[in-house]
Amino acid sequence: MTEHRKIPTPGKSLFERAENFFGLGGDFHPAPVPKTLANPVNRRKPKREPEAAREVSLGEALAGRMPPRVLAAAPVAAAVPVAAPAPPPEPEPVYEDVTFPAKVHQIDREALATYGLIQPDVQATMLLEEFRIVKRQVLQSVRKARESGSGQLAQRVLVCSPHPNEGKSYCAVNLALALAAEKDSEVLLVDADFAKPSVLSMLGLPRGPGFMDALARQDLKVEDCVMTTDVAGLFVLPAGNHTTSDSEYLASERTGEVLDRLTRAAPNRIVIFDSSPALAASPAAELANHVGQAIVVARADRTGQSALEDALTLLSACPDLKLLLNAAHFSPSGRRFGAYYGQEA
Repeated sequence: MTEHRKIPTPGKSLFERAENFFGLGGDFHPAPVPKTLANPVNRRKPKREPEAAREVSLGEALAGRMPPRVLAAAPVAAAVPVAAPAPPPEPEPVYEDVTFPAKVHQIDREALATYGLIQPDVQATMLLEEFRIVKRQVLQSVRKARESGSGQLAQRVLVCSPHPNEGKSYCAVNLALALAAEKDSEVLLVDADFAKPSVLSMLGLPRGPGFMDALARQDLKVEDCVMTTDVAGLFVLPAGNHTTSDSEYLASERTGEVLDRLTRAAPNRIVIFDSSPALAASPAAELANHVGQAIVVARADRTGQSALEDALTLLSACPDLKLLLNAAHFSPSGRRFGAYYGQEA
């Protein structure tokens, strides 16, 4: 038979024995848990307000919406530098046009016929029509330069040739007579061939002080040397007294002042310089620095290509160089203007 004994009951646990030892009895239970917990002590710092928010807060403080103590503690935004307004541009000086002498000099019509020049107020001839074409090119260049802001310089036209006896004075005087007929402009013909002046004799005018005298004398005004002619719109400035320092006077600052006086307040005035030959004297190269157009007269039966190239090189300071072929008796197109008007020249 199997032996049956009573199974001993398990002993008390460590916690139960501790409870009996300290006399806690059977009322031992966990502490109650509160429903709402307190805020943690180590919470994050609030983010710093942006600059715009601080400016608004400062503005509200200035308006009385914040107590003075907050105003004292509020950070002040750094001042932003403001650019000072630009000063108004200075007004451009207003120049008055010079006044030419009122005395009128008669141009000798017989002298014009002797030299084969254009006769004012006569029927159109082939010669007049040819120089009408030339003057249109000159006026067109002045118009374009005026649009680009350099019209004052383009109003000055230099007429010269590589060598003597190629017709540069003949072309300069005829061009001046053709331009004088324009209704919206006037022309000042300047004899700038100081060694051998010829403009006065070709027009039948008396001698007098002129361009070189105005350059050499500080007390002489250039407009007082200009001759008013009986041809409407035509004025003449003689060459003046010849000196041994013509090129040096032309290279001085006085030249720019004199020419500015003639053109800066007269946008409709064309100044034509009858200069010395470019390869025979230096004044032509000096004047090229003060003009906007240069017309180089080449004689069809005399001027060589190398001479023409050398002359153009000496005049390269001028921005607009034109070539005028003189004494050309052959026209490939058969152009003869005088025949259309009933008269040939």
